[in-house]
Amino acid sequence: MSEAAHDIRKAAELLRQGRLVAFPTETVYGLGADAFNEGAVRAVFEIKGRPPINPLIVHVSGPEMARRVVADWPDRADALAREFWPGPLTIVLPRASARSRLPAIITAGGPNVAVRCPDHPVALALLFEFGGPLVGPSANPSGTVSPTTAAHVRAGFPGPEVFVLDGGACRGGIESTVLSLAGDVPRILRPGLVSAVEIERVLGERVELGGEVAGATDAPMESPGLLARHYAPRTPARLFESREWPDVLEEEGGGRAVVILIGHREVPAPHVLLAMPMRAEDYAARLYASLREADAAGAERILIERPPEDSALWEAIADRLLRATAD
Repeated sequence: MSEAAHDIRKAAELLRQGRLVAFPTETVYGLGADAFNEGAVRAVFEIKGRPPINPLIVHVSGPEMARRVVADWPDRADALAREFWPGPLTIVLPRASARSRLPAIITAGGPNVAVRCPDHPVALALLFEFGGPLVGPSANPSGTVSPTTAAHVRAGFPGPEVFVLDGGACRGGIESTVLSLAGDVPRILRPGLVSAVEIERVLGERVELGGEVAGATDAPMESPGLLARHYAPRTPARLFESREWPDVLEEEGGGRAVVILIGHREVPAPHVLLAMPMRAEDYAARLYASLREADAAGAERILIERPPEDSALWEAIADRLLRATAD
C-alpha cells in the first residue's frame, strides 16, 4: 500500500472516531468531520472559533451522496452537477427533514444546506473511503486567511487535534461559488470560480447575484463567506486604486509596508514589493499565499492594489479583498 493510500485510510478511520481531518480541495484546504456526527461537527466550530450563525458546506462524492442530506434533488441541481461536479460550485437546497441524521448546527439552524463535490483526487479518495458526507469549512481559525497548502493548515492548527492530508498547493486558490436553488430564481450567494454566465448557460435562465452580508442579528447566514470581515491577515491591510498610489505613499509616511501590486513595478524603500500575476486565474491561485507572505514580512501595513473587475473571477477576487481589508 502506498503512503498516500495509507494516510487516506487512516484519515477515514479517524473521521469514524469523530476526529478532525484537514484535506485538500481544488479551492482551499477543508477541515473535515463526519457530517452525521454532531459532536464532531461541534468540534469544527469550536477549534475554528466559528460563529454559530455561519453554516457549513457539506462535501459529497456526487449527487447520490448529496441526496442523503437534501430534501429533494431537482433537475436544475442535476444539470449543474453534470456540468460542474467535481468542481468549485456549491449548491444550496432545502435540507433533509428534521428526522434525518443531519445535525441542525451544520445549517446554523436554517432551512437549507449547501453541498458540493470537490475536484481533488485526495478529497474524492477520502470521501469514497469514508463512505459518507463530510463538512469541510476552510481549515484555519475563523476570519483569517484561508489555507492553500498543508503548511498553512499546520500553522493554524499546530496541535494533534487535526490530522492533515497533504495534497500539495490548491490550484484554484479561492473558495467555491455558492449558488442557491432554494428559491424560484437561482441566486449566487458567494462569488467564486464558476461564473453566473456559465451557470446561466447550463440552466437556460437568469441568475441573480448577491447574498446578504451578516449583520448584528443571530439569524442564520445564507452561506459561508458572508462575514463583513473575512480572509483577513493579522497585519492591517488597505485597498487602493492604482491612481491613488502617489497619495497612498504620502499618507504612509516613513512606515514600512508590503505593497501588493499586479505585475512587476518599482516601490520606494523601505516598502517591500509583492508582485502578483496579471491573469485572474493565476492571481486567485496566489492570493492567500501572498497575504500570508505579506503577514510574515513584519511590516506595519499591507497595501493592496485593487484589481480590475472586468470579469466574474476578478469580481470574486475583489470580494475576498474587500472582506480581507474591512475594519
